[in-house]
Amino acid sequence: MIKLTNKNLIAIRNIAFLSFLSIISCDSIEDKKGRFLLKGNEKMDENDSKSAISFYEEAIKLDSSYFDAYYNKAMAHLKVNQLDEAIHSLDDAIKVKPDDFESYFQRGLAFLDNGEFYKSREDALKLKKLNDQSWKSYFLSGLVEEKLKNYPEALSSFEKAVSLDPKNSDLLVNQATLLYYLKQPETALQILEKAEIVNPTEPNLHNLRSMIYFDAKLYPEALEAVEKAIALDKGQAYFYNNKGLYLMYLGKMEDGLELINQSLKMDSKNPYALRNKGIYYVFKGDKVTALQFLNDLSENYPDMDLVQEYLQKAQAL
Repeated sequence: MIKLTNKNLIAIRNIAFLSFLSIISCDSIEDKKGRFLLKGNEKMDENDSKSAISFYEEAIKLDSSYFDAYYNKAMAHLKVNQLDEAIHSLDDAIKVKPDDFESYFQRGLAFLDNGEFYKSREDALKLKKLNDQSWKSYFLSGLVEEKLKNYPEALSSFEKAVSLDPKNSDLLVNQATLLYYLKQPETALQILEKAEIVNPTEPNLHNLRSMIYFDAKLYPEALEAVEKAIALDKGQAYFYNNKGLYLMYLGKMEDGLELINQSLKMDSKNPYALRNKGIYYVFKGDKVTALQFLNDLSENYPDMDLVQEYLQKAQAL
């Protein structure tokens, strides 16, 4: 029987420790960067975008050509509305993979949200070159042309997108929205019926339907439709603004104003809510306050529905 002395035990412990160090030192950069990526993904699942970004940055320090880290970092920035940072990360991702479809799609959407419409249009064109059979190529194109107020071109793009993915309720609602802008309300309502069959819980279809009913002076129906939209999504400022307008037209002035003010608290820059406040003061016979709202809107948004009508009414008070 071999007896182990303290000296033998120390030697064994040292060997074990050295073996552990050897394992650590042999840990490849590939393994390390992969762990940082996974940690970042875990933080994204926990809705901790800030920590996720830090982990992705650590991965990038180890490999400046790590596509997944750049792309996921961009998604983390988007989640917290850091549009410039997201665009920069997607730029880096595209440098690594110049033909990655999803990177161009996400960057195009980010450009759109950032007000860089022509850059978004360039990404839409790139998407069509990469894959002209994807609905996303035409969806982005439609969104861009809508922002640029090229409504016939936008409608054509959404129609193409729908033909490629006819069960996509978002595409159908966008198609209906363009028809509404182009003063084709009956056709828009028909498209909304299709969208509702596909996805009855899509709040935007109910909101758009309410707007069409309002234009047709069907105020109770408009109110009922927008209330469905709010029940499905309580976080959209413009739903409350529309409901406030409809209530005013139904004679519930103070209830309407309360909802319009609630909408402005959620989005203080919404010109439609400011218009509706101007309309409120016209109804109340307050010429001075009404003109404060409506004169500015007439100058900055001269083509907005109801602005010129209520400006004239305010001036006549």
